[in-house]
Amino acid sequence: MKRKHNTVSLRLRRLFPGLCAVIVLGLAAAPLLTAAPQAELWPRWEAHDSASSTVIDHSEWGAFLDRYLVTGTSSGVNLVRYAEVSAADRRALQNYIERLSNVPVSELNRDEQMAYWLNLYNALTVELILVHYPVDSIRDINISGPVFNRHPWDASLVRVEGEDLSLNDIEHRIIRPIWQDPRIHYAVNCASIGCPNLHPEPFTGENYRRVFDDAARDYINHPRGARFEGSRLHLSEIFNWYSEDWDDSMEVIVDHLLEYAEGELARNLRSFAEGGYRGRVRYAYDWSLNEP
Repeated sequence: MKRKHNTVSLRLRRLFPGLCAVIVLGLAAAPLLTAAPQAELWPRWEAHDSASSTVIDHSEWGAFLDRYLVTGTSSGVNLVRYAEVSAADRRALQNYIERLSNVPVSELNRDEQMAYWLNLYNALTVELILVHYPVDSIRDINISGPVFNRHPWDASLVRVEGEDLSLNDIEHRIIRPIWQDPRIHYAVNCASIGCPNLHPEPFTGENYRRVFDDAARDYINHPRGARFEGSRLHLSEIFNWYSEDWDDSMEVIVDHLLEYAEGELARNLRSFAEGGYRGRVRYAYDWSLNEP
């Protein structure tokens, strides 16, 4: 049975003041030095078997999440108890990643591939934090080498079907270009407060579409996803970094938000759209580690 966790230890100062750490005004703003990579297909990973009935077991990842993911927090942000991970559970996580690395993923059907890549990405991210813990932010981890590329996303973390893969490879060269579904951004977790929640259950070929919708609704209706302060729209940097996934269009972004927005947020978004999308948009993201 899934353990239910509650905490009030995540202080609000980590959520709201932290959101102001990185601010960009307008979609046309100059790109950051750490601008997100574009989706560029690695053709080698297009292979799949639509007739395959193979189902990958992700129960080890589920057991880890049961033990260490803190849900139902007062902030609405799911947290990982990195400091409490036992040596045995750490080995189990590493064994899970190794087992996934040996899966002939090109022989899976598309739905199983989606679940495979999402779970692998999130498990690798958690393992990355555990390797370098304690850290205040995933951005403090420098394993990529070049002085102008001091972050972990380009470092090779796993070998699959003879190919060394980084987190950026998985997200931007496989998942995004193959599936072309912006809801992917609510599924991959970057171990940060500003990120969409790490989902408390593993993705499967059967559940990922439903989880995408649930995760989109959860994030968009949380202040770190979208909110208004007066007439000014505040959005997560996700909608700026990956604006190409919404056709680089504020109209498309707002239409997407309205698919999931509720209550006052939905009313304000409709007013914003009816006003011709005029007014400044502020983007922010909190890179603080997602721990209690």
